[in-house]
Amino acid sequence: MTLTTLSILEQTQEAVAYLASQLPEGLQKPQVAIVCGSGLSGLADTVQAGSRAEYDYASIPHFPRPTVAGHAGKLVFGLLGQKIPAVFMVGRAHYYEGNSMDQVTFPIRVFKLLGVNTVVLTNAAGGLNPDYNVGDIMLLNDASGKSFGLESFYSCLLTTFQHIFLAGLAGVHPLRGPNIEEFGTRFPPLSDAYDLDLRRHVHQTWKEIIPSQNTRKLHEGVYAFVGGPTYETRAESRMLRMMGADVVGMSTVPEIVVARHCGLRVLAFSLVTNNAVLTPVPRGDEELLQGKDASELNAIIEEGKAGHEEVLEAGRTAALDMQKLVTQTLVKVFSRT
Repeated sequence: MTLTTLSILEQTQEAVAYLASQLPEGLQKPQVAIVCGSGLSGLADTVQAGSRAEYDYASIPHFPRPTVAGHAGKLVFGLLGQKIPAVFMVGRAHYYEGNSMDQVTFPIRVFKLLGVNTVVLTNAAGGLNPDYNVGDIMLLNDASGKSFGLESFYSCLLTTFQHIFLAGLAGVHPLRGPNIEEFGTRFPPLSDAYDLDLRRHVHQTWKEIIPSQNTRKLHEGVYAFVGGPTYETRAESRMLRMMGADVVGMSTVPEIVVARHCGLRVLAFSLVTNNAVLTPVPRGDEELLQGKDASELNAIIEEGKAGHEEVLEAGRTAALDMQKLVTQTLVKVFSRT
């Protein structure tokens, strides 16, 4: 069956039926789903030994398959912290790979029908806020960002954002089309998208597990979604910063929209893997360029240029802190239930 011959609900039900038929007892009703972003697949290694079941996306009906390095493409089920049934999504399919918004967000609806009540999303993002360093972690939050410049002119634009979803505002939206009442209401609010209780526990856990001498910082801020796959131009980065964005990336927001439509609690993290370049390039007639050879000019234009390998490397170096933070936060939260 193809996307055109089955409804989204029917596709989701088929995927869930397959997983239910395969999963061992004790793992069939996960409470939490964790989406592992670029370079963060090690989060799935936090499950308890002996309580692990893996399924390639290719084996699950209708499940979208990633094509990007660093996204393995498998669901890992297991016990987190010895007693919390969890499912880890190791790699995600992106819109820029040619997937529709329905395909990109399909796993979230699968999690809903599996019985998940909390979704934790992680991603690699470029830092727009000059106070953010590579390796820092940002919680997505309903916080107002600071503008890059022209504060007085743009102050009227800097209302409180959880995220900036320009594609969604333009109509490229995961809830476009007939509403699926089995998942949620026609007009879901997003002003409460990022769970305050979960974020409170993240900060408490950070203070407990991260040594004071660690230079890595935990922020709360605004994530801007862009379609990709190109990294942003300097002008685009400045525009996003002026709008209040602290980081920019190519995932997560469509998944958050669908998760909230499904009534799931949401916690989302961005790992800052590169600093976006905000400074304009020199004009071609500037005096400082005169007398420089081609290699020197190339070095000027390429300063700060982002690359996918850089993203993966930053993910590797920060992985242990991220793993401890996510795992211990969830153990703290679910130990109360």
